[in-house]
Amino acid sequence: MTEERRAKVARKTKETDITIDFSIDGKGECEVSSGIGFFDHMLDAFTRHGLFNLSASIKGDLQVDCHHTIEDTGIVLGNAIKKACGSKAGIKRYGSCILPMDETLVMVAVDLCNRPYLSFDADFPTEKIGYMDTEMVKEFFYAISYSAGMNLHIKVITPGNSHHMCEAMFKAFAKALDEATIIDPRLQDMTMSTKGSI
Repeated sequence: MTEERRAKVARKTKETDITIDFSIDGKGECEVSSGIGFFDHMLDAFTRHGLFNLSASIKGDLQVDCHHTIEDTGIVLGNAIKKACGSKAGIKRYGSCILPMDETLVMVAVDLCNRPYLSFDADFPTEKIGYMDTEMVKEFFYAISYSAGMNLHIKVITPGNSHHMCEAMFKAFAKALDEATIIDPRLQDMTMSTKGSI
């Protein structure tokens, strides 16, 4: 590979100030502190299980709640993923993973097609995991799917503990994205599309 697939994206509003440095071809190294412990744990799981590198400075209006911080992180991370993918020439484009975590089983499928769409099929048994609202899990993945321009399907096949369900989602998403961004030498810089471009 001749070009480093890495992007740094910053976004500042009255509600949040976020800078993310993301590398597709990493080693699972994560440096992040959002002020929301469980969210940091999920970003670390995503980074490590996708073998990405992620460095993030995340500051948000947590005195209000966790909504703006988590949603805006999704927007910035999605933009960084899209930018790091570049032209998408040579990548597999599709990725999927069915991931077990104790009693739970989660399926995630990704298409890096530039057509944003989120299908999210999950009901959490609790309203919070630590200081993170469980309703924000869907909002986070919605923000990523639309800012990255990806088709993203997330389905809990076997529900259970909220922590396990959420962690399985983040890990399965990492595995699916890792697969979708793999360079396939058989493509020889072509795009995986009958249209000739993605």
